[in-house]
Amino acid sequence: MNIPQYKIPDRTVVIILGPTGVGKTGLSILLARALKTEIISADSMLVYRHMDIGTAKPSSQELTEVPHHLINILEPYEKFSAGLFKEKASAIIKSLHDRNKIPLIVGGTGLYIRSLTAGLFEGPGADELLREQLKEKEKQHGKGYLYEKLKAVDPEAASKIEEGDLRRIVRALEVSLKTQEGISAIQQGSTQPLDCHFIKIGLSRDRKELYSLIEGRVDKMMNDGLLNEARRLLTMNPGKTAMQALGYKEMAMHLDGDVDLNEAVRLTKKRTKNYAKRQYTWFRKEPDIHWVDITGIMKAREIFEKTINHIEIIKKLIYSNVC
Repeated sequence: MNIPQYKIPDRTVVIILGPTGVGKTGLSILLARALKTEIISADSMLVYRHMDIGTAKPSSQELTEVPHHLINILEPYEKFSAGLFKEKASAIIKSLHDRNKIPLIVGGTGLYIRSLTAGLFEGPGADELLREQLKEKEKQHGKGYLYEKLKAVDPEAASKIEEGDLRRIVRALEVSLKTQEGISAIQQGSTQPLDCHFIKIGLSRDRKELYSLIEGRVDKMMNDGLLNEARRLLTMNPGKTAMQALGYKEMAMHLDGDVDLNEAVRLTKKRTKNYAKRQYTWFRKEPDIHWVDITGIMKAREIFEKTINHIEIIKKLIYSNVC
């Protein structure tokens, strides 16, 4: 490989991001091996133990092959947040830099990644009663009611949130009601980003292909025992955060007798596709991402090769690490 010696910028951090099911895990294992480094998960559901199938957690072999951080660190009844992620990830990043390793962050939880690259605003704490009241109003007045309210009180925030993303709409209204300021104004006083040189790799696919992969993955999860995993999870008194995980709440609906199994599977596929669409929307607004279109490429090795050939700086990092 005829590449001149490359001086790696101080405090370099590589990030692999993209929607669920796109192929991040396979690429991350190969890139971590090439860089001789460790992986920091930026996935809000991989932190939980006992939730392996539904979260598409890396296999035990993959977890053994490459050291991973922020996976299997909490019980399902415990809470986790972007703030806690930033605190823990920052410490791990420092430790890896101290050992002359390039941290590799992998995940699809956009807010977690943004907390490192752009800082995180510190709004008021969660008010569960207020949130339930807002959700009840949405039920009473119909879908889109809260979004219209948000557009009236904080149009800037509304322009950055998908109309169907009820969780973020409720949070924006909650902040507005509790502070008498829009969430967009409060975000101006966000915490500082990490003082690091971030290299962001974004994986994308043709949407129809991605949706087909998602459907196949949900079918595989069902064959692998997602229903029984959800049944066991429900005996552990899981918290609201863990039960936001796609697949588990739909299986819980079936186990509660609200829907039959076919409908639970259909809902899981539909909601996972909707989530992938929201992830694309989020990441497309993020700056400085090196996007790699891997449409038609299924093997991790081929995704890896296209990535390093498409992004010159990644090739240089690997070469400098080998020399």
